[in-house]
Amino acid sequence: MNLTLPRTSTGTILRTAAHLLNYYGLHTGHQFASIDGRLDICAAIFRAATGKTPNCFLTDEDASLLQIRVCEPAMDAIRMLSAVLPTLPPTDVDTGVDDHIEHVCHWAVTPVWTGNADDQPPTMPEVIGLILRAAQAADALTAAPHQNAA
Repeated sequence: MNLTLPRTSTGTILRTAAHLLNYYGLHTGHQFASIDGRLDICAAIFRAATGKTPNCFLTDEDASLLQIRVCEPAMDAIRMLSAVLPTLPPTDVDTGVDDHIEHVCHWAVTPVWTGNADDQPPTMPEVIGLILRAAQAADALTAAPHQNAA
């Protein structure tokens, strides 16, 4: 018997990630998570998509990246979030494709340039607000009615 569970929507994954970050806090240091429970944006999205935070998120960046990259629902949500950022994603030098994980992770720790000497990275409300806008965009893109073939 082959049982297929319904797939969670990208918008729902992003909203859940926003709730996780609001509850646990945003991790902006090395690796994808901290021992106190804080999560990087991509780790929060992965957890929202899978319900899990692998131990490698604390210690092994390469294994963490692999876990995230092979999780299609998490990558869909990361690509959506990357799409609403005001900058373009960098290109991965090894593959030549856009690196959406790098784009999203570094946005949260990069000071927003305003021209002032006290430029700071995005605040937690700004991070959560952007994630929620990406969720709304994902919902709008998937809300189109299905067109039956003639």
